[in-house]
Amino acid sequence: MELWQVPLLFSRLPMFPFFDLAHYLASVMALKEQRGAVEVSVRSPVACWFSAMLYCFGGSVLSSLMLAEPPIAFLAKGTNILLASSVWYLVFYCPQDIFYRCFAFLPLRLLVAGMKEVTRTWKITAGVAHADSHFKDAWLVMVAVGWARGAGGGLISNFEQLVRGVWKPETNELLKMSYPVKVTLIGAVLFTLQHSQYLTIARHNLVFLYTVFLVVSKVTMMLTRSATSPFAPFEAALGHMFFGLQKTPSKVKGEGAASSNGSSVCDRSSEQHRDGVKKRQAKKTE
Repeated sequence: MELWQVPLLFSRLPMFPFFDLAHYLASVMALKEQRGAVEVSVRSPVACWFSAMLYCFGGSVLSSLMLAEPPIAFLAKGTNILLASSVWYLVFYCPQDIFYRCFAFLPLRLLVAGMKEVTRTWKITAGVAHADSHFKDAWLVMVAVGWARGAGGGLISNFEQLVRGVWKPETNELLKMSYPVKVTLIGAVLFTLQHSQYLTIARHNLVFLYTVFLVVSKVTMMLTRSATSPFAPFEAALGHMFFGLQKTPSKVKGEGAASSNGSSVCDRSSEQHRDGVKKRQAKKTE
């Protein structure tokens, strides 16, 4: 096998069962680490299971809704549902938490996380191709569906939280995107450009390069325990270039409230001073 054939062979890797299993495992473990998820698993296993399925198949649900397809179509994949449900049961209900502790071991955790990122690339490309079959050359639709298919679990996180009885609108991914959602959006744009032949690179080469970037950045962030996005410097530069360095609305509002409070205090003190002067003048005239 020659070196140039590696990207081509890599692009032909089947995702089922091993890579899909890694995706389910990483997703359910992430769910268990959410605050209150273990309590929900004890109080309502059905709600916990449904949340786990949204974590695992959120991309399929969201992309189906966007294309006016049945959002429950993922339930027809009985083998995948059975595999994901088995992972959910072992992660939450294995005696002594042995299953979760085993895969929480850092080397295994890194392996699972890397394999999950591989599935992200496959989901993006599948979403772009599926959107193109419905709306020919509609590149905005292709980007949106590819983004939804690859990062649907994050984009519908507010709905998933509602299933567990949690309402946190401030965690909306559109308000403050996490790194996986950002990098999936970039991937959706790249694969849409490649699919529309605006990006002159072979599909298997782009799949290989993008996946390598995903895996390396994910493993690096986990090893360094860094939550900072690798795109932060570029985001800051672009934000300054196109939108300017402006204060956040909350800070501006807080400063405005403080200044208004300060001015009202000054007004009240000046009014009290004038009233005091008037009273003393009235006493002198008496």
